[in-house]
Amino acid sequence: MTKHRIYTMSFAGVYPHYITKAEKKGRTKEEVDEIICWLTGYSQEELERQLEKKTNMENFFSEAPQLNSSRNSIKGVICGVRIEEIEDPLMKEVRYLDKLIDELAKGKAMEKILRKP
Repeated sequence: MTKHRIYTMSFAGVYPHYITKAEKKGRTKEEVDEIICWLTGYSQEELERQLEKKTNMENFFSEAPQLNSSRNSIKGVICGVRIEEIEDPLMKEVRYLDKLIDELAKGKAMEKILRKP
């Protein structure tokens, strides 16, 4: 079985697209970084190191210090697929991040994006 193409892509290659999507809607790189760190447990410095190393998506998520336990409350459709129905654990992590960035670009408040009570 071959791996999905996104798994071998560099996180550093995808990251600028997250920033662009957010900035087009008046949001900031700092907010994108906050979302990524919330989801993965990376500190800002660790995130920057992963970007410098050009870590692929698979390793970016597998090396994440502490995937946020609240990420299971991320629901909805991304790229035409309902997140709750994704069976591949790594694809689910990738789509969680995509969904959070979508919510940011749609103007959702950070408290809601970060699933704060």
